[in-house]
Amino acid sequence: MAELRFNPLTKDWVMVASHRQGRPQMPKDWCPFCPGPGKNVPDGYEVYKYDNDFPALSQNPPAPDDVECGIYKVKEAYGKCEVILYSPDHTITLPELPASHIRKLVDLWTDRFEDLSKDEKIKYVFIFENRGEVVGVTMPHPHGQIYGYSEVPKKLQLEMDSTREYSKETGKCLICEMLKTEQEAESRVIFENEAFTVVLPFFSEYPYGVYIISKNHKQNLLQLNEVEKDLLAQTLKDTAGMLDCLFDMKFPYMMCMHQNPVNTGEDTSFYHFHIEFFPPMRSEKQIKYNASSETGAWAHCNPTCPEEKAEELRVAYKKFKQQNI
Repeated sequence: MAELRFNPLTKDWVMVASHRQGRPQMPKDWCPFCPGPGKNVPDGYEVYKYDNDFPALSQNPPAPDDVECGIYKVKEAYGKCEVILYSPDHTITLPELPASHIRKLVDLWTDRFEDLSKDEKIKYVFIFENRGEVVGVTMPHPHGQIYGYSEVPKKLQLEMDSTREYSKETGKCLICEMLKTEQEAESRVIFENEAFTVVLPFFSEYPYGVYIISKNHKQNLLQLNEVEKDLLAQTLKDTAGMLDCLFDMKFPYMMCMHQNPVNTGEDTSFYHFHIEFFPPMRSEKQIKYNASSETGAWAHCNPTCPEEKAEELRVAYKKFKQQNI
């Protein structure tokens, strides 16, 4: 079974993919993403796009089950699920890679965004990385994923609605204004370079939930120039390395790239490229769980003060940079 089912309460589509339940647990001494005999990856790759073996979405989806009735709607699970391999090295992590190598990853993300956007049935290209067992990662080989959705997911649609509304009311970009406010306050800015600012935002839901925000008003990776792509690679390395230096551990996180939707027929020039991190740790040994309030009501509670945690992150950033001189 692979289909989309409509939730009339939230007006959102839920992916139903029961075939993914049967995904095999990989043997500890074998990895499908490491080069070698019998593997589906090339021997000499640096970064690589790999079609997901158990996709929740497909460009050739099966017909939905005949379960639609009344207010309940179903549609085919159209889309694309890709795995992006960061390196052939099984144990290396993002902050351990040279910025020049991460730039190749930025280029691959850009190519995939452009290619998936050519499919007019795809409305949103979502680039993300899950890192660490705490967030459910079973494959330690360094990788991220890309989902091409046939509907704009609810949270991303809410962002679009808010930025569109602000633009219509003020003629300004909401995220540009957020960045300006953070820079004026200074207390939550972690570090910045010529093209990107890393902040722990005023409204952070997670103790260490930093944002990477483009200083220039761009909507997606395709609009970044060569210098900006180089600086994005360095910013990603520094951000992940900073998190690792907080408690001298490979810090788990969810990294989510927010870009404008595609193929909607709408002018989305009011939107603003940024990357959101959701690290689930609130201390070295304590997890920040999403419980009933966060999950059932979407009423988040940050158990820490963003201004205090921003100072911790600035110290961790300086430590990482000193280690990488």
